[in-house]
Amino acid sequence: MASEHDQEIKHMIDPSVPELSKLETLRHSAAHVMADAIKQLWPDAKLAFGPHTEDGFYYDIQMDHRLSPDDFPAIEDKMKAIAKARHPFEREEVSRDAARALFEAAGEDFKVETIASIPEDATLTLYRSGDFVDLCRGPHVKETGAVRAFKLLRVAGAYWRGNEKGPMLQRLYGTAFADKKQLKKHLAALEEAKKRDHRKLGVELGLFHFDPIAPASPFFTERGATIYNLLQEYVRKLYRKYDYGEVITPQIFDMELFRTSGHYDHYKDNMFSSEIDNREFGVKPMNCPGHCVLYRQTRKSYRELPIRMADFGRLHRYERAGVTHGLTRVRTFCQDDAHVFCRLDQLEQEIESVTSMILETYEAFGFEDVEIEISTRPDSYLGELETWDRAEKALADVLTRQGINYAINEGDGAFYGPKIDFGVRDALRRPWQLGTCQLDFQLPERFKLEYVSADDARARPVMIHRAMLGSLERFFGVYLEHTAGKFPTWLAPVQIAILPITDAHAEWARKVEAACKAAGLRVTTDDRSEKLGLKIREATLLRVPYMLVLGDKEVEAQGVAPRTRDGKTGALESLEDFVARIAVEGSVPG
Repeated sequence: MASEHDQEIKHMIDPSVPELSKLETLRHSAAHVMADAIKQLWPDAKLAFGPHTEDGFYYDIQMDHRLSPDDFPAIEDKMKAIAKARHPFEREEVSRDAARALFEAAGEDFKVETIASIPEDATLTLYRSGDFVDLCRGPHVKETGAVRAFKLLRVAGAYWRGNEKGPMLQRLYGTAFADKKQLKKHLAALEEAKKRDHRKLGVELGLFHFDPIAPASPFFTERGATIYNLLQEYVRKLYRKYDYGEVITPQIFDMELFRTSGHYDHYKDNMFSSEIDNREFGVKPMNCPGHCVLYRQTRKSYRELPIRMADFGRLHRYERAGVTHGLTRVRTFCQDDAHVFCRLDQLEQEIESVTSMILETYEAFGFEDVEIEISTRPDSYLGELETWDRAEKALADVLTRQGINYAINEGDGAFYGPKIDFGVRDALRRPWQLGTCQLDFQLPERFKLEYVSADDARARPVMIHRAMLGSLERFFGVYLEHTAGKFPTWLAPVQIAILPITDAHAEWARKVEAACKAAGLRVTTDDRSEKLGLKIREATLLRVPYMLVLGDKEVEAQGVAPRTRDGKTGALESLEDFVARIAVEGSVPG
């Protein structure tokens, strides 16, 4: 994968790269203003590069001083002064020798190295603003005065050009908007995101932990495992509805399997491997090669297709320590993964079924805004061009026939085939790519998969790779942040907390607990000799959907008055009616 620096170089030299939007241009300009401020405050600082991002900008810097949030006010004040000076951004075409001499004289080693990596026939441009000059394609806003609604956010480490053997730089992040109202709204969303951070909530709610003994590999507690298993239970109900069979395949394979599949050449650096009995083995990073082995164990007839093969097997992928992130980027995980082997004449029908299955899933989890795109042939691909064109057309035809709007993501398909990617936006409007439907004409060919056709000839099946939630670990983290820990009743690890006020109400509490458990509900009873307010507060902090406070009134009526985690108390009702109602609400959908 190209580094961020290499992508920036492509932007500088490739005229086909789209121009920046107004907001992207503003943020790119803000990165220059920030770099100017840092150079004024710390003249020894050496600048690497500073692009805009989806929601802001950053600049990579090498300097002796260790930046911290304590430095942000001084940098922001200097940025305000630069903005107030209203320096125009001036574009200047320059020869390679002149650019190299300029940055060598300034001691800007990273700029000199960048110049050396730009093709000889490319046009080099500088942008000046006041006394500050940077190597940049642009564009920029008219003057520094346009950069007035900005905020520095955080500082992190980053390797130069993404190479762990290269220099470690300091990456200073910020954001900028056209006006202070938009900035204020964005900063409020960031604060809410901090509160919803799944790593923080995971510990507070007692769901999972991480330990250095197993880097980037989560330990799920009983509460967390309950949610994890319920996610699988939901998917298994869909499997029954959509006629999938579940299989179990090995964890460790001879690397010859991955050479056959093509993953060895494309994915070896992301695999865990070892040598056993003078043979190289790898821990599987995906299920598809194993499913191909399972498919070819018996002779198949055209009448048996499609075969829909699902697998919750554990997968392991090596992720660099610098990119792992809570549950959303781990080294061990499982997917709601499946592969469909079908005839060519069944292909569009199976794609349509997969699409319906994925959209049904997102509806069940309350994701209303689903974004769909077709990812087409990448630069590095396997197979024939004609096959790719046919596969891409099949995906587009199915979505069109279903009346589904989609975008085209050029060149982002898997190396073995094009795909439909499904993304959602969470409660904070952040995008997450989850499900996928990938066509594959290559693996059946590589593994020589066959079926006997109606005319008794040998034919190749088509393979569809399919996931809805994707990695369960990643979905767990995304959904935890989406709900802020307030899982729907069916997914909550504890659905009901029974809170007797005194020991005199304990007997009724035991009967209520027994009735709830008999209906399959997950319930706890807090019979400690603590104040009721403390019990309510603790259950509320754990986001338990319903609390049943039991006092004299409830005992006398042999009923319950359910209190929600949002503090609303319902009317007194019979225990039977409550249990019947919550049993429906608390059951796995589907």
